[in-house]
Amino acid sequence: MKSVSFSYGLILERLFLVKNWSFGRKFMILLFVGFFAIIAVRYFMSSKDVEGSDGETTMSKNQILNLEINGVIMNGKSFLKKLKKYKKDPSIKAIVIDINSPGGAVGPSQEIYYEIIRARKETKKPIVCVSTGLIASGGYYAALACDKILVAPGAMIGSIGVIMEFANLEKLYEWAKVQRYTITSGKFKDSGSEYRPMREDERQLFQSMIDEVYLQFKTTVMNSRNLSEEIVSQYADGRVMTGSTAVRLKFADAEGTFEDAVRMAATMAKLGDDYKVVKPSKGKDNWFETIFNNRDEDELNTFAPSPLFSTSRLMKNIFKTELLNQPLFMMPGYW
Repeated sequence: MKSVSFSYGLILERLFLVKNWSFGRKFMILLFVGFFAIIAVRYFMSSKDVEGSDGETTMSKNQILNLEINGVIMNGKSFLKKLKKYKKDPSIKAIVIDINSPGGAVGPSQEIYYEIIRARKETKKPIVCVSTGLIASGGYYAALACDKILVAPGAMIGSIGVIMEFANLEKLYEWAKVQRYTITSGKFKDSGSEYRPMREDERQLFQSMIDEVYLQFKTTVMNSRNLSEEIVSQYADGRVMTGSTAVRLKFADAEGTFEDAVRMAATMAKLGDDYKVVKPSKGKDNWFETIFNNRDEDELNTFAPSPLFSTSRLMKNIFKTELLNQPLFMMPGYW
């Protein structure tokens, strides 16, 4: 099969030799070609499999997989896909999960927790969690599934608790001369609606839900960290603590950095010095999603750039509506 190569310089040369085209037309064609050249380069230069910590593809027999949980946890889809794909790879001897998260939705945080537990039981491979920044609420819930939790001395840990936030826009609707109403099948079907005050029976209903989920969180902490109910209840009031305090109170195992976590995982897997840290490849982006959305987006990642065109996400961030009316394992101040 005859190979075909495209020379961007040749295209430019031939483009500007066309005499009967206006400069504006040539410029638009040039812009169009350049735009899709960038997309093509990004698509075809994607990594093939796992990448070393230096970004190069690696085929080492002893690998420590580095996974990350960043930002607000919305559904965990991307993290879980990577965990399920690589956990049974025979070259993967241990896993280090780097967490920098204020938490997120209850269900996804719990799902990540249970899948890490499943990975430990099915593979018998050591899994170490580490945070040098923030590991709070749902992020901490996920970390409880790991064999060990390492934290930097000054990292922010904890925020054990549940929060549920509502918005009352009744006055705003009055100002805008908008009237809203609902037809429901039961008195609680429109509970939490933003166009009216919350009734007392609705408040009690939501409080009972919060109390139930809070008990689930406390029980998980007690069982995972082998702590008494008295100790957990004392500190599970939504407060955050430093990494040093968390270690002293046994909410974490040791102080350390990412490199310390890697070395601990290598020791637990009995690898000695013969190992390489690898990351899952990013894979090939769908060109349409590259332009208009984030591929496999599952987190409100406050540390990553937004997609090129995402007005819906922009509006949700401005008005803070994405996390309303649902129970959250979430550190306040991040939404």
